[in-house]
Amino acid sequence: MTASAVGAASTIWDEYSHKVDREVNKDLGKNEFLELLVAQLNNQNPLDPQDNGEFVAQLAQFSTLEGIEKLNDSMGDIISSVHSSQALQASSLVGRSVIFAGEKAVVNTDEEFKGSVLVPQSSSNIFVSVYDEAGTLVNRINLGAQEAGNQSFTWDGTNSDGEQMPSGTYKFKAEGSFDGETQGLYTMLPARVESVTLNPQGGDMLLNIAGLGTLPLSQVQIIGQ
Repeated sequence: MTASAVGAASTIWDEYSHKVDREVNKDLGKNEFLELLVAQLNNQNPLDPQDNGEFVAQLAQFSTLEGIEKLNDSMGDIISSVHSSQALQASSLVGRSVIFAGEKAVVNTDEEFKGSVLVPQSSSNIFVSVYDEAGTLVNRINLGAQEAGNQSFTWDGTNSDGEQMPSGTYKFKAEGSFDGETQGLYTMLPARVESVTLNPQGGDMLLNIAGLGTLPLSQVQIIGQ
């Protein structure tokens, strides 16, 4: 074997290695790589053969890069599928009512407003204070003693004097008595979805709630009609 033949084989191998370092070449597949590997073996200097470990390492590198490329393609398909699923889910939410943990709700005072309070343990007294947009206390709904659980409440849209309040955004602040101490509690309130914003990066969808702004889909507890 001449030095020029060995040099030519090394040049071909170096050129291919540089291609692999940049990216997995779309024109040269695994079969072409093996042909080059065989050519290098056939043209190596028999008095100074290449180390077998080097060949194995080079083959493993190629296989790893090839696997990464296939994995990237698979992940792309999965992400595309997730986005399609989100778009379909979003279209079904527009115009529907959802229940979420919050303090504010848009209330039509011509109708009875319904919400609920999350009670962590038995309480001697649970009450919900209703405030208007200016922060003024409008009314207080007394639920009395309640067991642990999701306890419902209703507001008829009137103030403490029995006068009808205008429709609008109201704040509901729930509190309970536990062992002689008063603690704040979570309220579950209804809202209506006007539109949905999809996250192009595949994150949480944002629901655009009528009169309240945006709400992450993960915070929704119940989806109604």
